[in-house]
Amino acid sequence: MTDGTDLPNSPQPGPAPGSGGYGFPPQTPNPYQPGPAQGQPSGGGFGPPPAQPQTEAPLGGGGAEPFFLPSMPSTPDWQAMADATEAQRRKRRRLTIGIGALAVVLIAGGAGFFVLNGSGDDPKNPPAVASSGSPSASGDSSPSPDGKTPEDDSPTVPGEPNLLRDRSGKMGIALGPGASLGELAKRTEVRFKGTPDSYAQGAEPAVDVTKSFTVSTRAYNVAETGSRMAVSQGDGVSYSFELGFEVVNGKKAWVFRVQTGDKGQAATAQQVVVDNVDTTRQWVLLTGTYDAEKKTIALWVDDKQGGQAQVSGIWPGPGPLQLGRARHHEIWSAAWDGPLDHIRIFDQALGQEQITGLKNNKTGKTKPTHSWLI
Repeated sequence: MTDGTDLPNSPQPGPAPGSGGYGFPPQTPNPYQPGPAQGQPSGGGFGPPPAQPQTEAPLGGGGAEPFFLPSMPSTPDWQAMADATEAQRRKRRRLTIGIGALAVVLIAGGAGFFVLNGSGDDPKNPPAVASSGSPSASGDSSPSPDGKTPEDDSPTVPGEPNLLRDRSGKMGIALGPGASLGELAKRTEVRFKGTPDSYAQGAEPAVDVTKSFTVSTRAYNVAETGSRMAVSQGDGVSYSFELGFEVVNGKKAWVFRVQTGDKGQAATAQQVVVDNVDTTRQWVLLTGTYDAEKKTIALWVDDKQGGQAQVSGIWPGPGPLQLGRARHHEIWSAAWDGPLDHIRIFDQALGQEQITGLKNNKTGKTKPTHSWLI
């Protein structure tokens, strides 16, 4: 910034003779163009040498025997020069190819260090994106020692690369145009961009909200503001339940919210909010439960209960399970920004011990009714 007065003009010195100008390397002679012959004046062109050879002063001193520098041939050996240049070009090409191959090996090796808890994993710069959803890049369908084939562990329905495979039931989830799958080591995640076309939708409702249930997902939130729902259900006037991130009373928070009335109004919604934990750029296990007997909802962050609330019941709104968005006042909103995996639905309200098992990826005897990307 200046105070409004003109700055003194300090002209820049011109480049030194033969330097090539500002920022350019010094000029070098063209190896393919002959220079002036021995004894020819520099400004005299490339004509034949003078009739009389130029005699140089003797090297050394005293009575040393004088000698003369041999005259250069008037015609350079063009073929030898071309052969030498081509050899240098081939050497540089081999060096470039070798460096590129080494870089590929290092990058491929580094991808193997992914840790399941997401440490050091920035989903904004994923190392690989799955194109088919199959964990077997070679297409080998041979059974493993436990009798399973690659299709048994595939995150998608065989032959349907955009349909998430239900590992516990029979309900696939179709990816929207803005959602994609990403593979990291032996784990697959679904990635959302926080845009209206970035979502995934089930074929039908996955939860009977008139009865007890649990909905759980591992989530990585990139957004700092707004409402961002990882999992919800309903496509009518309003959601029946939604689980995700929201700014509540000026604080970034995790939220589990249910709709108790059929108009989708804020007055008929009940929620549990956890705003005393980090909510961005780290993996977290979000779990919402509904106990139909006690008429209570609860929100768990990892394996700690963040709170609970009394409700009169949950409105069974029409429509299927949703990933990456929620229905508000007959429009889609709350687009999720980041990846999700380990999505599970249970037909009971899980307790402390069971949710601790979920965090450690061990469900024991408590089996989900639906599960994706586990």
